[in-house]
Amino acid sequence: MGTFKIEGGIRLKGDVTPQGAKNEALQILCAVLLTPEKVTINNIPDIIDVNKLITLLGNLGVKIQKNGPGSITFQADEVNVGYLETEAFKKEGGSLRGSIMIVGPLLARFGKGYIPKPGGDKIGRRRLDTHFEGFINLGAKFRYEREDHFYGVETKDRLKGTYMLLDEASVTGTANIVMAAVLAEGVTTIYNAACEPYLQQLCKMLNSMGAKITGVGSNLLTIEGVESLGGCEHRILPDMIEIGSWIGLAAMTRSEITIKNVSWENLGVIPSVFRKLGITLEQKGDDIYIPSHENGYEIKTDIDGSILTIADAPWPGFTPDLLSIVLVVATQANGDVLIHQKMFESRLFFVDKLIDMGAKIMLCDPHRAVVMGHNFKSQLKATTMSSPDIRAGISLLIAALSAKGTSTIQNIEQIDRGYERIDERLRALGANIVRV
Repeated sequence: MGTFKIEGGIRLKGDVTPQGAKNEALQILCAVLLTPEKVTINNIPDIIDVNKLITLLGNLGVKIQKNGPGSITFQADEVNVGYLETEAFKKEGGSLRGSIMIVGPLLARFGKGYIPKPGGDKIGRRRLDTHFEGFINLGAKFRYEREDHFYGVETKDRLKGTYMLLDEASVTGTANIVMAAVLAEGVTTIYNAACEPYLQQLCKMLNSMGAKITGVGSNLLTIEGVESLGGCEHRILPDMIEIGSWIGLAAMTRSEITIKNVSWENLGVIPSVFRKLGITLEQKGDDIYIPSHENGYEIKTDIDGSILTIADAPWPGFTPDLLSIVLVVATQANGDVLIHQKMFESRLFFVDKLIDMGAKIMLCDPHRAVVMGHNFKSQLKATTMSSPDIRAGISLLIAALSAKGTSTIQNIEQIDRGYERIDERLRALGANIVRV
């Protein structure tokens, strides 16, 4: 297991360009299975989770041609569907939650799709019902092998379009159902569909391949099934979660940083939420400029003067992936804030590490924490800690960069799952961070 050693308290300065979006990449890469033609994807992030999925596609028989940094051409003209029932696949697929999204394309094109119980972050229960109920609605038969935790759907005939109301606006569930429905016979209508920018990107890519999807950007999608899809070229958006992480890092370390080419129109409420924490963000073209917060940042209260609450919600609400960042940034704000993590019951359990560093946080229950900011009057203290998941890991890294002394973060593979060469990019801004 790798370790970061970080000397905190250093102010950083410079420009940083966000990586391609992890959550979009996991959807887009699965979509290459829908066509035997070549699909070129650009701005692919070089991170563990994405690279695992690319390896999985290669093991399924997808031809992979690297064109340059972040650019790969895929061709799924000789897919080995039999690989899905091997022990190697059960082990490989189970280590990556994003592998669930190969099921929809494989079911639509080859009549079967299997997946072992997926892994990923240990942030609470993450149900798969939405995915499989959608496939069943399209005419597939469900298969579950309890001893092996092995899920599957099969159909002898072409899937049939239908109306469905999703029980939750699951991003990966919506993506999986959409990828199955584009090759179904007839019209599929999905209500309470997720409408995140990454899901919009998937729909735009599928339409460029010949799919007929309308309602993109809303929670009501209509999909007219087609016989086949062709190839295309697609560019992945910058990662909004990484952009939010850089914003939090800049404020917490009182650094002057410019985040380049952020695709402002796809950031939703992210800038306004950070502004509620008192953080200054300036839009310069398509860049975000964050000045050094010499005088700190003050949390705004609600209109009636009550404590600010920041909660996650389906898009266009605030993404749950940034709540950990908001929480750590609030530890040095002037004022108090209630963080309400509605979607995952274990994601706030890293706050004990921040409390050990001197943060004033009251964990109310598995979903809520009150943060009482220090206003930089008391610096966090360096410590040794372990990264429990991707977003908690980057939050602890931000805390360590602002702390007094040298901190050690273990289990940094969790951070590497979602952040590309984070130590190299931090050193380019002046940080003292070493990978051991």
